[in-house]
Amino acid sequence: MKLLVILLFSGLITGCRGNSSHSLPPKLLLVSFDGFRADYLQNYEFPHLQNFIKEGVLVEHVKNVFITKTFPNHYSIVTGLYEESHGIVANSMYDVITKKHFSDLDDKDPFWWNEAVPIWVTNQLQENRSSAAAMWPGTDVPIHNTTPSYFMNYSSSVSFEERLNNITTWLINSNPPVTFATLYWEEPDASGHKYGPEDKENMYRVLKEIDDLIGELVHKLKVLGLWENLNVIITSDHGMTQCSKDRLINLDRCIDNSSYALIDLTPVAAVLPKINTTEVYNKLKVCSPHMNVYLKEDIPARFHYQHNNRIQPIILVADEGWTIVLNKSLPKLGDHGYDNSLSSMHPFLAAHGPAFHKGYKHNTINSVDIYPMMCHILGLKPRPNNGTFGHTKCLLVDQWCINLPEAVGIVIGALLVLTTLTGLIIIMQNRLSVPRPFSRLQLQEDDDDPLIE
Repeated sequence: MKLLVILLFSGLITGCRGNSSHSLPPKLLLVSFDGFRADYLQNYEFPHLQNFIKEGVLVEHVKNVFITKTFPNHYSIVTGLYEESHGIVANSMYDVITKKHFSDLDDKDPFWWNEAVPIWVTNQLQENRSSAAAMWPGTDVPIHNTTPSYFMNYSSSVSFEERLNNITTWLINSNPPVTFATLYWEEPDASGHKYGPEDKENMYRVLKEIDDLIGELVHKLKVLGLWENLNVIITSDHGMTQCSKDRLINLDRCIDNSSYALIDLTPVAAVLPKINTTEVYNKLKVCSPHMNVYLKEDIPARFHYQHNNRIQPIILVADEGWTIVLNKSLPKLGDHGYDNSLSSMHPFLAAHGPAFHKGYKHNTINSVDIYPMMCHILGLKPRPNNGTFGHTKCLLVDQWCINLPEAVGIVIGALLVLTTLTGLIIIMQNRLSVPRPFSRLQLQEDDDDPLIE
């Protein structure tokens, strides 16, 4: 048994050494397809994405952070922080001290981003490294006076092909080399809002286009010789759920809109009272049985959404599929932002490259776990974060990982081997101790006189 353990340990050391010795610095491309709900993978066909997964790893569900909206979750992925810690707490924000406003149309002020340090800044500050970005939220902002060496100012009119061409050019030709790059695409989020995720016909068309883009991405990397040495992560910020005109929460029926300001709307609404906070809270609390109303200090701890000045005094959280409105109109047939424990809000993660196993599937990780994993791949010292590197070890070839079923199997196997060996030893001992025929006729030192002389 000792010999078996020594051989096994020696093999692991050899394997780890073999996987960690690369002459080229590790490179990582992080790709986000906004609003890619995890179970789209089960409900639609993705031949290109499935081929990518077969040669890499798949995390079937990524539990994202609350609130499950675009800007907050994209920043959590690249900082490893909950929203209360990194400061991007919604798509629309208001700071009561500076009187500043933030929105997806006015997001370039570093003030909003400087509460955290995203991975592209950490990578950018290393010697002989640079970062590149194609429209990932925040990459066109000088965060802590630093932008990626190569980036694109955000414009939804720029095609995926142009974004991809820029990224691959920077990965190949930059000096110092680009070792971390990000690529963002607005779909299937835009179509999920427009049609709703239950519109099979339209979502089939949109998701086929997404799969074709993934095929284009892989083909481009192979043609340029990047495929074998580049680590690629494909993921998303959140999922999507179906909404309906029959599931509306009309605030105007409950409270005069002159008594508060609505900073961020549906399905998690941020309320800034203009009169007594308790009075506004009491009126909103009885507004609808399909909406939870929290004073800031009472927001559930599991949301990690309380300790930041940008979180407003009252937060409204609609039930899944319900929409908070100020009138009777339904703005979107699909939406996100709901409770992050809902599976409909979860995206997925797929990865390929020298850092990752091949053909491995994992059930779930947290979105904040992606950051320490990326830092490990790039050899960066991670900033303080809310992620757990141990949650992603099973995805990586240079990490020793045993999950619970495997551990149980190993223990049972070891017990069976020990039981078998013990049984064999007992049998052998019994055979050796069985008396030979006529052995009683042999003289023993303490025998009496022999019967036959």
